Amino acid sequence: MRIDKHEQMLIDDMARFFDDPLSFVLYAFPWGKTGTRLDGRSLEDWQRDILVDIGNQVKSGAEVIRMSTVSGHGVGKSAIVAMIIIWFMSTRPHCKIDVTANTATQLATKTWRELKIWHDMCITKGWFTWTATKFYESEHPGSWYAGAIPWSKENPDAFQGTHDKNTMVIVDEASGVPYVITEVISGAMSTFGSMWFMFGNGVQASGPFFDTHNSLKHRWTTRSVDSREVSITNKQLIDEHIEDYGIDSDYVKVRWRGLFPSTSSAQFIGTDLVKRSATAERHPADVYRDMPIILGADVARFGDDRSTICVRQGLKVLAMESYRELDTMAFADKVAAAINVWDVDATMIDVIGIGAGVVDRLRQMGYIIIEVNAGSVAADNAKHFNKRAEMWDLTEKWLRAGGQILKWQEGDTGKEAALAKALMHELCVPEYTHTEKGSKLQIEKKDVMKARGENSPDVAEALIHTFAVPVNARFRSDMYDEERGAVGQVNTVTGY
Repeated sequence: MRIDKHEQMLIDDMARFFDDPLSFVLYAFPWGKTGTRLDGRSLEDWQRDILVDIGNQVKSGAEVIRMSTVSGHGVGKSAIVAMIIIWFMSTRPHCKIDVTANTATQLATKTWRELKIWHDMCITKGWFTWTATKFYESEHPGSWYAGAIPWSKENPDAFQGTHDKNTMVIVDEASGVPYVITEVISGAMSTFGSMWFMFGNGVQASGPFFDTHNSLKHRWTTRSVDSREVSITNKQLIDEHIEDYGIDSDYVKVRWRGLFPSTSSAQFIGTDLVKRSATAERHPADVYRDMPIILGADVARFGDDRSTICVRQGLKVLAMESYRELDTMAFADKVAAAINVWDVDATMIDVIGIGAGVVDRLRQMGYIIIEVNAGSVAADNAKHFNKRAEMWDLTEKWLRAGGQILKWQEGDTGKEAALAKALMHELCVPEYTHTEKGSKLQIEKKDVMKARGENSPDVAEALIHTFAVPVNARFRSDMYDEERGAVGQVNTVTGY
């Protein structure tokens, strides 16, 4: 096909913008032009900054570009997503872009609709075709395109990467996207020059988006965008909300300041509390040595879940082990070994479902087991909807009293660090409500968590099972002080 000189000039310009997305955006769209959507408009400072940052990383030869932006409302987030997509498509022949969002509705009505708006204004509009699910180069729809892909926990492989030279993944409203999806995306970011962008409001103080600004911050270029510093936002409304809720309220942090909340809106155990428990200086042994040693176990029900053992003494988690795809007999052997190693005072095991098989086997082996039925009536029935709510409540109180989970620091790697991180995350996952009269605490069910993209909190629930019933510490020779006599014999529900 013959290309006229104007088209050839445009192609040459696109080659020039390969590592300069800012110049592309200023060149390709009708900024300030009367009668267009950009009449009187210019790039926001934060949008300009992110485009400059992308260009600098491309110029520097970055192996993989990872950028995560948490923002307040109305800052032009969907617009910058559209600009980045069109720049990438216009400057990289036969590229592949996957775009997703927290919900299919968000993806279709906000992110993807915004792409159409900017496509219609772009100087390279004639090169591409926009449909409700795909944005592609008109002559090469199968090899040069961006796809709108709603995420599905049941089909995470939809985000498996290719080995093509030019690949990009964009996650919009990233707070609602679970680990199972971001883990697959991470594995796909192996090709040199790949780019991964995450954008969103900081709705949840946990999860993979939160991690990019915290525990994984060393791997990401991060920025926070305050709605008060953006020209297009409603400043009067922002001021009213600050007056009504307070500048440091989670509502204002999330909606306007571009920050994560101290605690997600319905999150039962706060992220700050859990992080403090994992990172605080360790208690000296005399703080917990006289307390009963309790083993809690949660038995996996499905292939993605894991059977977990937790050993706790007073204010300290002494040990945890987690296993995938163990049958009940094999897991019973693991529990028996832990009982013997730690010389535990009580063993508490989830008896619902296949947990009953583990309990039966251990009793055959001569061990005394306390059955934990999360759906049974709570000891404090006036405050708790069921035993599960009571155990979670006691765990939260234990953390506030100084309880310490597995030690974790940023940059830790290996099996123990992965388990510590899983425990931290899972303690923050469950949301809570109260019964209709508002009198009883109710903790979100596991199947509801799964429906919103979270895994079953098997690691965390091994810990909460250690709070099922009060336990006495029995006498131990290592708890005997010749000058003071026997120490211990503590009766405690919470171990503090």
